[in-house]
Amino acid sequence: MRAALRARLGWALRGAGLGRAPGPLCWSCGTALPATDGPPRFCPACRALQPPAPRPDLFRLMDCDRSFRIDARQLQRRFRSLQRAVHPDRFGQRPPKEQYYSEQHSSLINKAYQTLLNPLSRGLYLLELSGVEPAQETDCDADSAFLMEIMEINEKLAESKNENIIEEIETLIKVKQEELTRELTAAFDRDDLQEAKKLLGKMKYFANLEDKLKTKKIPS
Repeated sequence: MRAALRARLGWALRGAGLGRAPGPLCWSCGTALPATDGPPRFCPACRALQPPAPRPDLFRLMDCDRSFRIDARQLQRRFRSLQRAVHPDRFGQRPPKEQYYSEQHSSLINKAYQTLLNPLSRGLYLLELSGVEPAQETDCDADSAFLMEIMEINEKLAESKNENIIEEIETLIKVKQEELTRELTAAFDRDDLQEAKKLLGKMKYFANLEDKLKTKKIPS
């Protein structure tokens, strides 16, 4: 008897929508919205732009597979399409709250585009999504020969004022980054996250060299 009553009560609660966490509501008109961390949402009833999700998946936002392999042209098309939809210039006559959400979305889309476009930040983000801590410089995971190579390039860059030598260093850094990108692609393809972590650690060193090179090339 009691079991039957409990069953009927459970059915009634489910039918009334009780016992479930309520979904998001439109801030403007109160219409129920589907939960999503994908593209920016507009209320189906009043068309008001909704706030971005607290921790959106940048791959879903940019309509990309969660993979190290990225189609840069497709990513750029998606970026432009999203920015056209939520750019603050389109919301100048809308309520202040909606203008603020537009700015948030625009900033988030810029961040997503830059994160996924750059191999280093894309790889680090994939590690983050997988719960893998990135390598630290103090970890000394890199082999001694690699560290010696970095030190020599650093010294050469610091001492050189010859444009030809600086161009040689620039070409070397570009070649090394391309090699590491190919190795990273293979590591992520076989789901070897620890190898990817080591390669990203090496890539950070070359990214630092790249920054120093840009500073060196800026006329004082």
